[in-house]
Amino acid sequence: MPSAYDVLGALYDAWCRSVTEDIPFYVEVAAVGNGPVLEVGVGSGRVAVPLALAGLAVTGVDSSEVMLDLAWAKALVHRVALRLVRADMRRLPDLGRFATVLVPFRALLHLHDDGERLAVLRGLRGALEPGGTLAFDVFHPDAVDIEETDGRWLEREPGIYERALWDENERRLDLTVRSRGVSAGMELHWARPEDWRRLLHEAGFTAVEGYGWFDGRPIEPGATDSVWVARG
Repeated sequence: MPSAYDVLGALYDAWCRSVTEDIPFYVEVAAVGNGPVLEVGVGSGRVAVPLALAGLAVTGVDSSEVMLDLAWAKALVHRVALRLVRADMRRLPDLGRFATVLVPFRALLHLHDDGERLAVLRGLRGALEPGGTLAFDVFHPDAVDIEETDGRWLEREPGIYERALWDENERRLDLTVRSRGVSAGMELHWARPEDWRRLLHEAGFTAVEGYGWFDGRPIEPGATDSVWVARG
């Protein structure tokens, strides 16, 4: 069965065209690592290509063949090399060891529960070189987010609409993206910042830093986004 990303195809870049604030952050984290980078959920190469342009060796993993084709095409346009692998983050093959592992654009929200989260975090730690760095971002909505968006079609980008159906008890979001006769649905699951911090420690990370945004602000009570940097 095709994933939402297979269905979106070339619309993916239009859907996330305004998501740019994370790119300098991830490039900086990887540059500090000064070694090979693994990006999980590489998508169309939105982050991977800037990483490669910064002179970093990048391996990108995604479960969608369509996304990998888009990433390959983008790399060709920019004349950079990407190593691209089709795999699910829950079942990563042995790809070697990396100075930095990145999971941008809330990709970890595709995991259903703490069991899956912990297993994946342990796998990502296992992919790091000693002392390597994992960085990722997630959301965790508040009551205002849910009230203002639940069940409504909202224009995210010109001509691209989203509808969010929230289940607070299950911490689940059913998100539908619609544009130009294409409709793609995905199921996302969120956790609170305190849960992510606990899971990172349980996964064996000894230095964990959480931020409220990519500019390094602290996580305030009721924050709806968090950015994590953890070292093995």
